Amino acid sequence: MQATTAYIRETLRGTYSAEEIRNLTRWIFERVCGLTLARQILCKDKQIAETEKEAIRRVVERLSRSEPIQYIFGECEFHGLRFEVTPSVLIPRPETSELVELIVRRHAETGLKVLDIGTGSGCIAVSLANMLHGATVTAIDISNDALVVARRNAEAHQADVWFLQADILSESSLDKMSRSVVFDVIVSNPPYITEREKVGMEANVLKYEPAQALFVSDDDPLCFYRHIAARGRKWLSEGGRLYFEINAAYGKELVSLLEEMDYRDAELVRDISGKERFIQCSKN
Repeated sequence: MQATTAYIRETLRGTYSAEEIRNLTRWIFERVCGLTLARQILCKDKQIAETEKEAIRRVVERLSRSEPIQYIFGECEFHGLRFEVTPSVLIPRPETSELVELIVRRHAETGLKVLDIGTGSGCIAVSLANMLHGATVTAIDISNDALVVARRNAEAHQADVWFLQADILSESSLDKMSRSVVFDVIVSNPPYITEREKVGMEANVLKYEPAQALFVSDDDPLCFYRHIAARGRKWLSEGGRLYFEINAAYGKELVSLLEEMDYRDAELVRDISGKERFIQCSKN
């Protein structure tokens, strides 16, 4: 096992930090060899089977090309649950889990109607369906491939979510939504990274994660927020709440936009690292 650990460390040095390599090594031994972290610590002299060494070599080769380990193993953890992920969906981030927690803390009501726009893997929709009492959750995404993954995640966690393919920027696409539907909560983690911000981004994001779910035009960075907020004027119940994950660079601009659109109590919320990561507001 020690020789294999040294091979992983030497191969990945220069591509990942020492801390990242330690975490990747633990994940590899757990997934390929079935070794818990405790067994990895206690059984450092364990012999690794040749078949396992070959499987590890294939994983490390892919990691050396900056492919995310979540895509290699096809899953990641989000809000205490394991979610399937493929290159058709973004890898859920810890800060998005904070967004889920923000909503859950705010809403103790039973029977909420919730809409998740740009659901991707379904991590937000599935988590809210399981955590909000008696909630009815609808989730939309422009990508059919993403919806296939999201539906499998909902089934895996026995979450009752209605999925719909739709483009929030297209009026005709949204005709599939019932004109009589009213939601108490609308949440979205839309594309918010501008094209100019690609400079300096990690290769594992740029090369492997779906650009459609990440990037927005430099000329209109609030495009998705504006369209979603406009829909919220029609779809939210009186006093209904709108929640966004945001690009911190545009937080104050987005607050102004929402106030101009007659939303009240627009509030920027910082994530655990202190960044202005979320915004919440209510419909008048």
